[in-house]
Amino acid sequence: MAARGSGGLPVIDFGNMMAGRIGPVGTGPGGIRPGRLEGDLAARFREARRVVEARRGAGELGFLELPHDRGLAADTLEVAGALRGRFDDVVVVGIGGSALGAVALRDALLGPWWNALDGEARGGAPRLHVLDNPDPDSAAALLDRLDPARTVFNVVSKSGSTAETAALFLVVLERLEEALGAERAGERLVVTTDARRGPLREVVAEHGLRSLAVPEAVGGRFSVLSPVGTFPAALCGVGIEAVLGGAAAMAERCAAPRLAVNPAGVLATLLHAADTEMGAGIQVFMPYADRLRGLAYWVQQLWAESLGKAVRTDGLPAETGPTPLPAFGAADQHSVLQLLMEGPRDKVVAFIGRGRPERDLEIPRAFAGKPAFSYLGGHTLHGLLDRERRATAEALRRAGRMNMTITGDRIDARTMGAFFMLFQCAVVYAGALYAVNPLDQPGVEAAKSLARGLLGRKGCDPPGFPGTDPRWRV
Repeated sequence: MAARGSGGLPVIDFGNMMAGRIGPVGTGPGGIRPGRLEGDLAARFREARRVVEARRGAGELGFLELPHDRGLAADTLEVAGALRGRFDDVVVVGIGGSALGAVALRDALLGPWWNALDGEARGGAPRLHVLDNPDPDSAAALLDRLDPARTVFNVVSKSGSTAETAALFLVVLERLEEALGAERAGERLVVTTDARRGPLREVVAEHGLRSLAVPEAVGGRFSVLSPVGTFPAALCGVGIEAVLGGAAAMAERCAAPRLAVNPAGVLATLLHAADTEMGAGIQVFMPYADRLRGLAYWVQQLWAESLGKAVRTDGLPAETGPTPLPAFGAADQHSVLQLLMEGPRDKVVAFIGRGRPERDLEIPRAFAGKPAFSYLGGHTLHGLLDRERRATAEALRRAGRMNMTITGDRIDARTMGAFFMLFQCAVVYAGALYAVNPLDQPGVEAAKSLARGLLGRKGCDPPGFPGTDPRWRV
């Protein structure tokens, strides 16, 4: 069974989620009965879609409008065009949703070894780095090897007050001013923040810095199709029009009212049922392409921050939400697969594959007398990797372990835009199914507030942590 794509959009094969296909009797919960896709699950989805459409009508789902915001795309391309060819490096200074999308686009569309290529091989485009975690070892190591005169820093925070980003921004600014002077330092900064308010927006106005806007109805983890993700990608030569075009095409498919033909609806509904009815609350997103590693980490944040909530939208306690985990084929076949195959039946795997690689390598024929080598000759590395994916899905099926496969024709700009939109639409449908708000993150905000108090920010009470007790130290 598949939620079929068109025009090269990703396709979801969910047959290995269904009863009658999952392993022999007695090996697991038995999967989901196919008839439910037109029965009770379809009814649940219709209600979830009603909730989502109401939120869209209220202007809350700004990510759905990003593919059609030509003005924002034009602003992004204008700033990227003004800077292109002038710098050897671009550094994104941001964290969470302000960084993960840029990493996903870099890894997928520029390739795993982009930063190791020389300028000619990169076509004159800059290397792309990300400073997210304020670890002094990492920050110092990167900043020490960059030429300030040949580097542009993209400071990204929707609120403009994210502590980690603000701290790194201050470090970067001091380095630039020491090396180049205050006036030239500002020429190497691009600030991506809220269009109208916040501390970073104030800094932009006071110092005349280049800036790009994050629309008000677009939260951080839903911002990859805004300048948060598209600006650094465009500066490195990615065709962001194709990214937005793929997203727009997928958004249209994900608006379909019938569950069986709505890929985001299928993804959300089946994973929700696997969690709430079958105890499979750990959802493993497992790409079989190194270029999709960044996508897996982006999905992890989107899923965890959107669905892990203690309170439902009706005010009742929830303490619900699946646990998303990234894994990577085929490397993790030699680590976590044992747990997936024979451990607790609390997991469902969503494989992410590709139809064809940009290039392939043929495996030579050698050692004819040694079966461990000879059978590989004449195949290709992509052929091996794809067969590993198919074999792993089949092994899980035979063991009664639910799994599905999401496949794009190839890893290109259009497909990446479609992947982003598919998962964003799915997570807001899942939010409606869990009856939680997928757009807020109160748990994250609580930790941020405590951290600000520890740092002595005015207006934040210093937290009263329990005193140290020697009985609890070893």
